[in-house]
Amino acid sequence: MRAQAKQIRHEEEEESAFVSMTDMTVGFLFIMMILLAFFASQMRDPDAVSKREYDTVVAQRDAFELERDEWQELAEIRAERIEDLLKELSDRDARIKELEKKIEELQKVDPLEAYLAQVAQVRRQVLVRLRDAIRADFPDLQVELSEESDALRFQGEGLFASGRSSLRYDKAEIVSRLAQRLDEVLPCYTLGDASSFNESCNPGFVMIEAVQIEGHTDNVGTDQVNRNLSAARANNTFFAMTNAADGVMQHRNLKQQPVLSVAAYGPDRPVASNDTPEGRATNRRIDLRFIMVTPQDTNGIEVIREALEGIGAQE
Repeated sequence: MRAQAKQIRHEEEEESAFVSMTDMTVGFLFIMMILLAFFASQMRDPDAVSKREYDTVVAQRDAFELERDEWQELAEIRAERIEDLLKELSDRDARIKELEKKIEELQKVDPLEAYLAQVAQVRRQVLVRLRDAIRADFPDLQVELSEESDALRFQGEGLFASGRSSLRYDKAEIVSRLAQRLDEVLPCYTLGDASSFNESCNPGFVMIEAVQIEGHTDNVGTDQVNRNLSAARANNTFFAMTNAADGVMQHRNLKQQPVLSVAAYGPDRPVASNDTPEGRATNRRIDLRFIMVTPQDTNGIEVIREALEGIGAQE
């Protein structure tokens, strides 16, 4: 019995020692875990941040990315706008070039138009020259250019008495002097034996087709009487002019026809009112109308030039 009890006590002692060792081991491990936890807390990654800082950085990053996307969108819109503007500028440049081309074409002078404009200008210059010469000879005489600047118009007191076709005695000298002045003007613009063309007096190569002596009346009397009367006045003026300057009939046009001619209009073209004696006296008049050669194309211009140059070569 005693041996059995001793055995049991020995076993109890061994069990007690094992338990003590277990407790010590567990305690030691617990202490080690605490130490490891402590050291782990002291060995934190230096790059680590707090949750608050992390959230702040993330928010800033998101805001930056949003702003970046907005700027990128604006940049794309701006690029599209720039592209549109460049295209618009290109279209405008093309339009400007097109308009400049049209302007250049419009500015190209048509030879025929330029020549006809020069014809009108030269006709006016000739009429002004003739008018000024007559005014110098007769300062009190009322002689003006027509509204179209194509005729000399003798106004004021009539050249003819009412119902008469003969020139008034005191007016005949005017017509004679007019013929002499006309004979001085025509040579540079006509052909024929009396022509004396040169480029200094006629640089535009302009030619006169006709110088028409136009007879006019007032409205007193019948139409038939007035028409016959205006024709008689034109003819009498014609003969007075040719008698005063017989060389005036030597001036020829391009068709080799005499330049000086007559026409009669009766009362159809009054320049003043027939309601007054003064108006009727003015309408009993002679107009000296200049009709110029007006070619239909540039070939006609060349024909005129060659005809006038032929005159110049003969001198």
